[in-house]
Amino acid sequence: LKDEQPVQCGQYDGLVELATICALCNDSSLDYNESKKVYEKVGEATETALTCLVEKMNVFNTDLSKLSKVERANACNSVIKQLMRKECTLEFSRDRKSMSVYCTPTGPGNNSMGSKMFVKGAPESVIERCTHVRVGTAKVPLTAPVRDKILGRIRDWGIGIDTLRCLALATHDSPVRRETMQLHDSAAFVHYENNLTFVGCVGMLDPPRKEVTSSIEMCRKAGIRVIMITGDNKGTAVAICRRISIFSETEDVSGKAYTGREFDELSPEAQRQACREARCFARVEPAHKSRIVEYLQSFNEITAMTGDGVNDAPALKKAEIGIAMGSGTAVAKSAAEMVLSDDNFSTIVSAVEEGRAIYNNMKQFIRYLISSNVGEVVCIFLTAILGLPEALIPVQLLWVNLVTDGLPATALGFNPPDLDIMDKQPRNPKEPLISGWLFFRYLAVGVYVGLATVGAATWWFLYDAEGPQVSFHQLRNFMRCTEDNPIFEGIDCEIFESRYPTTMALSVLVTIEMCNALNSVSENQSLLRMPPWLNIWLLGAIIMSMALHFLILYVKPMPLIFQVTPLSWPQWVVVMKISLPVILLDEGLKYLSRNYLDGILRIVGPKMCGEHQVNTCKTPEQG
Repeated sequence: LKDEQPVQCGQYDGLVELATICALCNDSSLDYNESKKVYEKVGEATETALTCLVEKMNVFNTDLSKLSKVERANACNSVIKQLMRKECTLEFSRDRKSMSVYCTPTGPGNNSMGSKMFVKGAPESVIERCTHVRVGTAKVPLTAPVRDKILGRIRDWGIGIDTLRCLALATHDSPVRRETMQLHDSAAFVHYENNLTFVGCVGMLDPPRKEVTSSIEMCRKAGIRVIMITGDNKGTAVAICRRISIFSETEDVSGKAYTGREFDELSPEAQRQACREARCFARVEPAHKSRIVEYLQSFNEITAMTGDGVNDAPALKKAEIGIAMGSGTAVAKSAAEMVLSDDNFSTIVSAVEEGRAIYNNMKQFIRYLISSNVGEVVCIFLTAILGLPEALIPVQLLWVNLVTDGLPATALGFNPPDLDIMDKQPRNPKEPLISGWLFFRYLAVGVYVGLATVGAATWWFLYDAEGPQVSFHQLRNFMRCTEDNPIFEGIDCEIFESRYPTTMALSVLVTIEMCNALNSVSENQSLLRMPPWLNIWLLGAIIMSMALHFLILYVKPMPLIFQVTPLSWPQWVVVMKISLPVILLDEGLKYLSRNYLDGILRIVGPKMCGEHQVNTCKTPEQG
């Protein structure tokens, strides 16, 4: 823009040369996807951005109106590449932070230009090797004040509100002869890229996705430390970290942000300690990534490493979980345990939340079955110890275990995540699936289930209006019931073989286990905060289980098969009175977990478990 108006780029020699460097120092292209009706990148994202820039600049005023969308994709780049032939490429290296191409003119009209080297790379590295600056078609000596002014402007672009990713472009008007170059020796490349003429700098806006900031905040609450590892310069990297809340706006980043060179200058122990605190690494080499992962693992931290390039493969392989980008190289994908199809960091956070939810649901499934089975064991044990009539017969126990319990247990796999699932510290991998407190909860609920089941059968004998209303002493000695035994005077001994007490016990067991399933929607959250209808599958399973129970009670010949009998309404009222308190019992246990045990674990958990999850991410791909 000039005076807020678009300019004709072809009218400015400096812009023509800048577009030439962008087109030739480039292996990417654009491709028009006929099915999707969109242009897609072919090659590395940064180089594709330069390809797009050349197309937008159209420095040679190429007529695009008569071209198809497919032909239009690389039309302006093709014009430039027809004027200059690329003889060789000096590939990018981390030490010189640049790459270059050796080009010669193709047509007789361009012979006056002679061979040239075009250079693209990190601004601070390229400008350091520049002796002149291009002004129009002339070369002007690059003085220290001018150099500082250029670097200052680039720095402002990098750390400003837009946090532009900058690349410096330069040329060597009189390079050494192609035949004399030692192309097999990459260490010599820096000597060929010397005495350069600075042409310009391009800044690319690669903003983080809007949801990244909130995702990083979720990671912080979840005890996950996010570390950004990038090839950008330190100023830009820190600015991006502030923008996405890895660093706060006013936070001092001393000891928390390092360049690869600064990291190398530290002693091994200092490097190890730096990894404990650092949240940003800039201008890194592939070896740095693997070393950072090793140091983090030495603290027993769990590392999740993201990457997309060939150079990322060793670190992806070394980390506990390597996460490759969907747009990354095949090498990175093969080295990773997970491929992120949408290249979105927030998807990783969603995966962590989903993983924690699955783990919790597995615990709730186990909790439900263990507490239910403990209740059945307690029921059988109590009747044997107290000498009471059998509360449940084998066929009824099989029905409950195989049919009635199975549906709610399966539906617990569809439980939603706990409301505070991302507010908890990461779990120690060595932590047992069932802790001492959880085991106590299972026993407490299980014991109540057993007591309630036996209590329901006993209630019918002692208090039911339709029952014999015997004394507890008589009930305990029912095996001694005979017509001539004075203890059982006036009592028909066949009453102790009635189906009513087993029906009461079975109905209480089924109902109480349905209530227990409702309790299992969340490990610690109250039913008032996480109501059962959040898991509609569970409600459906409970309804079906109760329907099956009514089926064996009221539909012939099922009562005969299961040795049960239909219950009256007053008896169902008693069943509900005995069953519903299990909800209050578990609500009380959840209250203790939320307000006491969880608070203690939040304070001492990280110290005791020595475990901390870390996601290391690169910009801008995952942003």
